[in-house]
Amino acid sequence: MEKIISLEKVAKSFGKLKVLKDVDLSLGRGEILGLLGPSGAGKSTVINVTLGVEKADAGTAYVFGEVMPQRQLLGKMGYMAQSDALYESLTARANLKFFAEMHGISKEGLDEEINRVAEVVSLGKALDQYVFGFSGGMKRRLSLAIALLGNPLLLVLDEPTVGIDPALRRQIWAELHKMKEEGHAILVTTHVMDEAELVDRVALLMGGHVIANDAPKKLEAQYGVPSIEDVFLKAEEELS
Repeated sequence: MEKIISLEKVAKSFGKLKVLKDVDLSLGRGEILGLLGPSGAGKSTVINVTLGVEKADAGTAYVFGEVMPQRQLLGKMGYMAQSDALYESLTARANLKFFAEMHGISKEGLDEEINRVAEVVSLGKALDQYVFGFSGGMKRRLSLAIALLGNPLLLVLDEPTVGIDPALRRQIWAELHKMKEEGHAILVTTHVMDEAELVDRVALLMGGHVIANDAPKKLEAQYGVPSIEDVFLKAEEELS
């Protein structure tokens, strides 16, 4: 399997706080990796090091075989942050157009691409509404649509379904599995434990280390529990 992300012995501190300690993590083409951990475990730091937003203190982060940070690689990635970075004084369509142009999407295919991603997140009827009037859930949907622009080979999603209703969550996960089958690599963090059952591998980040990294069913068998939520709770209990 072609590796899209490879973190090797990555360490990162902020002041005296050691957030990541010798983290090894990989993501292959055609794979969905779920990154789980309690609040403050360092999930967002793993993402920031992967994207090149933060530089590792030690170890190396490779994306597409290149050492990060590499600004020119950002065009091959789709990223959805925990907090929505949107232009609220613009319409949803204008936001999508702005970010599409940043991704280098040609003007000829621009309208078609905007309509495609809007349909995935059921935002089509609101495209010409101003974002300042959007609910929190609608802003999350727009942020996800922006991440999907250009059909990126690598998709990095930080808590993508917070505030999104169950029916749309199911639709979004169906799209992620379709992208996986087409050879995309997807890294997703989530606090929704039933979503963790939908990934190919779960990496459990606790105490600055990846303490478990395997298919959901294998982790459940390893810990002798019926669900990933129980794996999470048991692992947390063992570390405390």
